[in-house]
Amino acid sequence: MTAAAPIAGNAPARSRGIGALLAGRRESAPALAILAVLLIVDLWLNRAWMLPGSWGTVIGLAGPTMAAAIASMPAIMAGRGGIDVSIGPLMGFINIILVKVLAGDMGIDQPWVLVPVALAIGALVGLFNGLLSAVLRIQPIVATLGTYLVLSGVTLTLLPAPEGAAPAWLKALAGPYSIVPLAGMAAVWLLAKRLTVYDWLMACGSDDRACFTAGIPVTGVRVFAYTLGGLFAGAGGLLLSALLGSADPNVGPTFTLVAISGVALGGVSLAGGRGGFAAAALGAAVIFLLQSTLTYFNVSSFLLHTLYGVILVASVSLNALTGRIAGGPR
Repeated sequence: MTAAAPIAGNAPARSRGIGALLAGRRESAPALAILAVLLIVDLWLNRAWMLPGSWGTVIGLAGPTMAAAIASMPAIMAGRGGIDVSIGPLMGFINIILVKVLAGDMGIDQPWVLVPVALAIGALVGLFNGLLSAVLRIQPIVATLGTYLVLSGVTLTLLPAPEGAAPAWLKALAGPYSIVPLAGMAAVWLLAKRLTVYDWLMACGSDDRACFTAGIPVTGVRVFAYTLGGLFAGAGGLLLSALLGSADPNVGPTFTLVAISGVALGGVSLAGGRGGFAAAALGAAVIFLLQSTLTYFNVSSFLLHTLYGVILVASVSLNALTGRIAGGPR
């Protein structure tokens, strides 16, 4: 059987050398340019950000947005329209479980309990989404929308209105130790890149039919992608709880559109097979700086949501145009 040949043409970036790396940077070039401009503007408007003592706080402010985008990235890269819209509600649900249920109602606030619980909830929900999408073959956006609604409903049932206070150590993740969860997510991604499953993930996102013919476990790879995204959402729940400092049932869902917009803006292909951790983090950083700039000028939150939609459409269109130019006429 000679079906493995098509996969070689869609091999992951690390096996294609410098050319693929430069191609990935080309797709992220618009986001890099926008980031540079916004960073200059924001540093001018918020000069305290230039002080080293403020860096932890700035990262803490951007942390939930970056985590949401990074958590959305693995499922998208796995292909088959793998957009997980439940990431935002999942982060909000974890916030309620940690602050309201465990720390508030049960008096359990130790980090060696809350951190594993957050990561386990995220991974289990991600696994559930993966089983729905990859094993039962429900359209990913439909499957994760169902999870979105379930999580939102359970969250509001557990806590209709904001209350409670996060433990002091958790609040520190929005300050001096804000880099810790993001560094942990980066370490997990770097570990995954050293495994064969990463090669399979990139290949499945590029051409899943060729992968299936070559004997690659496409279903298992996609379940892994959703589970990994859920694990990252668990870290995002920690960052969201740290930033809020309390339990709030209304905030989580707002990260859904922001996360997908950030992923697309950073250069991750929504068709799958192209992108990565750095691209998702880059796009999310641009979104955060844009939020900061517009908030400084008292721009309406309604206009912000409109802007996210514009960013999403423009990013997808630009990525598609870049891909056509790179691939030549078809």
